[in-house]
Amino acid sequence: MFDLVAPAPEAPAVFAAPAGADLAAQAVAWLGRLRGERRLSEETVEAYGRDLRQFLLFLAHHQGEPADLAALAALTPSDLRAFMARRRADGVESRSLARNLAGLRSFARHVEREGLGRAAVFDAVRSPKVARRLPKPVPAPAAIDMADPATRADEERAPWVLARDAAVLALLYGAGLRIGEALGLTRAEAPTGGQDALTVTGKGRKTRMVPVIEPVRRAVERYIALCPHPLPGAGPLFLGVRGGPLSPRIIQLAVERLRGGLGLPASATPHALRHSFATHLLGAGGDLRTIQELLGHASLSTTQVYTAVDSARLVEAYRAAHPRAR
Repeated sequence: MFDLVAPAPEAPAVFAAPAGADLAAQAVAWLGRLRGERRLSEETVEAYGRDLRQFLLFLAHHQGEPADLAALAALTPSDLRAFMARRRADGVESRSLARNLAGLRSFARHVEREGLGRAAVFDAVRSPKVARRLPKPVPAPAAIDMADPATRADEERAPWVLARDAAVLALLYGAGLRIGEALGLTRAEAPTGGQDALTVTGKGRKTRMVPVIEPVRRAVERYIALCPHPLPGAGPLFLGVRGGPLSPRIIQLAVERLRGGLGLPASATPHALRHSFATHLLGAGGDLRTIQELLGHASLSTTQVYTAVDSARLVEAYRAAHPRAR
């Protein structure tokens, strides 16, 4: 048996995986293209690189030597199915496996565009079917409590830290931001004073304008007033206790503590607050196209999943309340 966990990413000019020099060089070029031409986020690029490293590590064991471009072009469907079976045995679900294959196909297309051969195997094997999961929003009262620093008043934490966490969560629920978008804000971009809109840089570095409601603005202003560290305009808005950029993991841990205090299920995550933003807007009569723009979804079909969530909520309420539904 062998470990499929890939080594940590190294410097951009090095691709840390068992691979021939020609293949490794193209992997570096491919990742550079994803960053530059396609403008993918660093997290997405790292995930794609990790997927390719895992596959090349598997091939080195499966074939007995590191793969080069010629070996990549010579792969058969049985080779790829063996990789998928191994990943399944490691407990990888269909959704993650489909993403693995999407990354590998992207790399294969890059190699073909460079005129270095064609790995047809990635088009010959179908991705596993992925059941579409409905988002699980947090109920409105709980979402409001999560963004209130008073909810965690019994914790032995500095008031500015509680205000910071509350401000981040207020942006997720009150403006529909992703956690990376909220933590990517600079001090100059902070919605304060009379500012009623915020420019957000989302996936693919695309920007969008979102309105800022008064409770969100107050939460951000409260944090800024209490923060003991300097907040230069071009620097990050949200800081850790030592003054460096705030890690998403800190917010995740804060939400875990809030779940315990509020009796919420494990599905109540920072991202669930973004789901709550969309679901509660839709339930209050919000227009689907407007919600799409606020969330920064490229496709309306991505936003339409919230109509199913709202319908499911209505059916549940009907079954719970209607006397003939029992």
